[in-house]
Amino acid sequence: MSVYKHDYRAYTGRVTPLWWRVLVLARYGLSEIWSSKITIGLFILSMLPSIVFLILIYLANNPLARALIMRGNQQPLPMNAEFFLVVLEIQCWAALVINAWIAPRLITFDLADNAMPILLSHPISRFGYVLGKFAALFGSLSLVTWVPCLLLFAYQAYVSPQGWLGTNAQIASGLFIGSLLWIGWMTFLGLALSSWVKWRVVATGIIIAAVFVPAGVGGIVTGILRTRWGFLLNVPVSMTQLWARLLGKREFMGPNLSLPSGAIVTMLVLVSLACVAILNARIRAREVVRG
Repeated sequence: MSVYKHDYRAYTGRVTPLWWRVLVLARYGLSEIWSSKITIGLFILSMLPSIVFLILIYLANNPLARALIMRGNQQPLPMNAEFFLVVLEIQCWAALVINAWIAPRLITFDLADNAMPILLSHPISRFGYVLGKFAALFGSLSLVTWVPCLLLFAYQAYVSPQGWLGTNAQIASGLFIGSLLWIGWMTFLGLALSSWVKWRVVATGIIIAAVFVPAGVGGIVTGILRTRWGFLLNVPVSMTQLWARLLGKREFMGPNLSLPSGAIVTMLVLVSLACVAILNARIRAREVVRG
């Protein structure tokens, strides 16, 4: 039968739900992330500190094992907010390294191969595309941050004397909220900067530089102007202050250098909004070619 004799009709079959389309992108994003042996190697390395902390928790709650391994040293190992702050810091900074490697794999390849018009020609919006990539990256970073942190806390609560859990319940909520704030901010930053360049290696370097270069500038501003507000650019310092407060640890910086928690959260929100603006400008169904 000739083509012109066909009667074309609109599709009336079952339509895939919007949320399922996002999950399809997230599933393929996870497949792309974990297809690299380097990603697996980085994940294994990020779990090594958790194993060390697990051993320390076991020794802290087992005097006999501590006496045998530590050659009779009976000094107790404190399992408090300071200990779990170190756990949170190490896991979150390990997540930064992993984010710098895997975030460009989600968007940079689509931009470099000019696949964005094809992807967005399917029944999925730009918001759905970004949400699918966000879910894949956020879920991967969760495996390095709040998941091992809360598992260590649960093990400490299990082997500790009765009453420890009730006294230190704030630590669990601090680990969870602090991790969510960090990986949410990093996910926005990683996706936005990855969409700005088409070279994966360059994108990896830019993500690392976006955290530590402003930190150096903030340190210079603080030293020259003698103001604490320069620490807002110093992400390591400001986030450490926020994490310590969430875990209930006492302030480790003087009142003249300590930043309000509201100012730190506002900085994270503003940077995230700027990243959303970058994604809105870069994720397009068309590409303008200037000849």
